[in-house]
Amino acid sequence: MDLSSLDYRTSYQMVRQPVLGRNVVSTSQPLAAQAGLAMLARGGNAVDAAIATAMTLVVVEPSGNGLGSDAFAILWDGETLHGLNASGRSPAAWTPERFKGRAVMPERGWDAVTVPGAVSGWIALWRKFGSLPLDVIAAPAIHYARAGYPVSPSVAKLWANAQTLLAGQPGFAECFLPEGRAPKAGELFRSEAMARSLELIAQTEGEAFYRGELADKMVAHAAAHGAAMTLDDLGAHQADFVETLSQPFGDGVVHELPPNGQGIATLITLGILEALGHDGADVDSPEGIHLAIEATKLALADLFQYVADPAYMNIDPASLLDPAYLAGRAKLIDRSTAGLPTYGAPKQAGTVYLSVADAKGMMVSFIQSNYMGFGSGVVVPGTGISLQNRGAGFVLKQGHANEVAPRKRPFQTIIPGFAMDRAGAPLMSFGVMGGPMQAQGHTQMALRVLRHRQNPQAAADAPRWRVVAGRKVAIEAGAGPAVLEGLKALGHEIVLDPPEAVFAFGAAQLVVRGDNGCYAAGCDSRKDSQAAAF
Repeated sequence: MDLSSLDYRTSYQMVRQPVLGRNVVSTSQPLAAQAGLAMLARGGNAVDAAIATAMTLVVVEPSGNGLGSDAFAILWDGETLHGLNASGRSPAAWTPERFKGRAVMPERGWDAVTVPGAVSGWIALWRKFGSLPLDVIAAPAIHYARAGYPVSPSVAKLWANAQTLLAGQPGFAECFLPEGRAPKAGELFRSEAMARSLELIAQTEGEAFYRGELADKMVAHAAAHGAAMTLDDLGAHQADFVETLSQPFGDGVVHELPPNGQGIATLITLGILEALGHDGADVDSPEGIHLAIEATKLALADLFQYVADPAYMNIDPASLLDPAYLAGRAKLIDRSTAGLPTYGAPKQAGTVYLSVADAKGMMVSFIQSNYMGFGSGVVVPGTGISLQNRGAGFVLKQGHANEVAPRKRPFQTIIPGFAMDRAGAPLMSFGVMGGPMQAQGHTQMALRVLRHRQNPQAAADAPRWRVVAGRKVAIEAGAGPAVLEGLKALGHEIVLDPPEAVFAFGAAQLVVRGDNGCYAAGCDSRKDSQAAAF
């Protein structure tokens, strides 16, 4: 893309312009962004920087991720696009009978914990693409864990929210409530246990986490609390390189990972909009937003009906992207009124995100998460390993594709995004962290950058909307009264979240590649984000 063709006018109450450079890192916490940039300055590549950023985020933004997270990535290595699924599977003892009598899966505690996959993702990427020694890459994270760092404002707010909710979970208070409370913004937080775990991971290339000292401690803690996790469950885990799914849209082709993640919902939405002929609709008008909302509702209906661990899906995921199917779904949209869509019938056949790009052309879109804030709330004593609660992503409905079962990956909300141009060159690495907002956020970023050529900072700052349920749509007040009234007139039930619910609209990070080999990066002002470059 010609970076000079992007719209650089200030709008949406922008607090900053995009950052431009030959080497860039954009993520939700400045210390983590600088850790990644330091790897690039040492001569490392984008993968080295992405891993260093991800490791540091575990320490400096523990509300959104931890050593017990899951992770996904899409990577352009200079010649080929690669996808990585580093999400974990359920313990072998997780049969439907284990959860019999419950209406829904547990959200907190050990019975919400599936095998953590993020560490395996770091190692898989490093072994295949990394160039710096692993101990060098891990050094910034280890430093911040051991020496401490001042807690940033957005993280402090989320930490305080978790204090009452999770104080009783095993190991949480010991690790995350020093002096009996959550640290305030600007106060130092340190964790020698986390520093030591990071050292063990770097020294053993992850073996200590899945088959060694750290694995032993996780399993002992699980057994002490009646949980099902075993050494066999941890030892059997592996991250998988996968092919992406794609959908042409605007100036590019958007790529997402295949299920068990929700990225396919973005592709369905964009495919419906293409079939609908969305080209002339202003991205900030009631009419344009209405069409995007209606396409999103159709995509989400299909998502929740069909998407699960692909080994358990009863349809080919690609069938949801069949042009004829998408055209049929587009015909269900009424341009004049909000609808209540259901899933179709295709033919059978708390999170952190970072984007990194280097001067040699490598680009990485990476996301890792504990799911809900601080995940399960369980922290393994003496390790700083906070465990995700991805088991809550399963359902208990008998026969559903996403029904809980042994050694099965649950439905995942976290998704990295990537876009190529129409000629097959890399164009944009992007993501929008924030649970169910993520696929909807990806759609909005694609609309703004690929269709309307907004610069990445403007796309990140623009007011966002979020389908809630039925005809209910949450929208940020910055959209303006004319837009809100216009959507109401079209039958949408508008929900204005309170200011403290700003994180419900996610946080975006984007890096756009220019034809001259330079990059333009944007980061979200809703969090403590930073885009850094040289």
